[in-house]
Amino acid sequence: MFRLAAAVLAAILLPGAALAHATQRAVLNTLPTTPYVLAAGVAVAVSALFVAIAPRIPAPGSMVLLSRPVVPRDIGSWCSAAVFALLIAVGFLGDRDPYGNLLTLTVWVVLWVALTLAVAILGNLWRGLDPWTGPVRAVRRALGRTGGIGLARLGHWPAVAGYMAFAWFEIVSLAPADPAVLARTALVYWIAVFVLAVAEGEDWIEQGEFLTVYFGFVSKIAPLWADRGEGRLTFRLGWPGAQIVAMAPLTLSQAAFVTAVLASVSFDGLHETFWWLARIGINPLDVPGRSAVVGVNTAGLFLTWAVMSALIAAAIRAELALSGPSAPAFAAAAGPYVLSFLPIATGYHVAHYLVALLTSGQYVLVALNDPFHLEWALLGLPEHWVGFGFLTQHDSVRLIWQAHWAIILSAHLLAVLLAAHIARKTGVHTRRIAQLPVAALMVLYTVFGLWLLSSPAAG
Repeated sequence: MFRLAAAVLAAILLPGAALAHATQRAVLNTLPTTPYVLAAGVAVAVSALFVAIAPRIPAPGSMVLLSRPVVPRDIGSWCSAAVFALLIAVGFLGDRDPYGNLLTLTVWVVLWVALTLAVAILGNLWRGLDPWTGPVRAVRRALGRTGGIGLARLGHWPAVAGYMAFAWFEIVSLAPADPAVLARTALVYWIAVFVLAVAEGEDWIEQGEFLTVYFGFVSKIAPLWADRGEGRLTFRLGWPGAQIVAMAPLTLSQAAFVTAVLASVSFDGLHETFWWLARIGINPLDVPGRSAVVGVNTAGLFLTWAVMSALIAAAIRAELALSGPSAPAFAAAAGPYVLSFLPIATGYHVAHYLVALLTSGQYVLVALNDPFHLEWALLGLPEHWVGFGFLTQHDSVRLIWQAHWAIILSAHLLAVLLAAHIARKTGVHTRRIAQLPVAALMVLYTVFGLWLLSSPAAG
């Protein structure tokens, strides 16, 4: 059953990653993954039914842990800018091996994988680390500039464009892991954001720079976070998703950003599967280089985004139709509803890159242990200690798969709870049956996400 459901969704989505994803597929394909997928789908369906008939859904709350004065963001930003400059130099002048170059490892492992996981747990750590705010503020002060050029009117669309360009660079472009290519691309992007922020103001970074927007959204599911106000930083501990319930409805550009995150990481998993390769006429056992599939994978990436956006919009419209004449308009309901898909996007991102963190993360430690290949041992690590043997062992691969399953299931259960709470808060659910369309979509994506993680894949 789960294979049929996954195939249906995959058919709807019809038209290598940065560091090659180390894989445990050979062993994973021997495990009984079908019961796990079916159990997850049933669990999400049952939870959706329960919250639909429950007379009351407790709102996720939080408690204050401590409060202290705000530390100026410029300090961390200037430090990050200095580290960025050093990494760019390493990218141009250092080892051309992606697994030995700190720039490549920092971008694709530390930033994109490890920091996402940290932000999902500990809150928006990126807020004090972005490499633009400090330099932009200093230059604007030196120039005596106080106004803008109207970029704020574009909302989050610049961040959407930046994120999709980044996703294309990671998934489709020819050499995203080449240190020199990555250094050149990162430098051009930094300069572009810097110039635009100097022209518009440093506050624009929060809505126009894709990494800042991305980590801002991911942090909303964290059980630990910090609120800023009146010159103080208040640390809170609460249920995951408590911040999402308190958020204002998303604008169209913000909703587009959330669906872009969900679609890009889904296509990142889909484009490596034997199923996708067969659809585009490629032998999974004889996969050509990236140049042979640039066009079709570009189309697949953007088509996946379009289809997922359409599915979410269709589910919301169906829910409004079932809610009766008193339901709010689509524009008023879509903004709050898309918020509930944040845990799904983040959960699949973490699960998708878990193996990369366990494998490529070892090379980060190697690079830190001897960053200039001078036979140093700054961390006290011996030579040749990196090992992937755990990916060939039945017990360890089963543990990884169970972690995938737990992450995906937890994210979808949280999404179901948030969707029901947001719907009641906004007055969508006047009839209990109205929750079914969005719930069905979440069940289908639970199955689809686990199918992606367990399906035979190349690369």
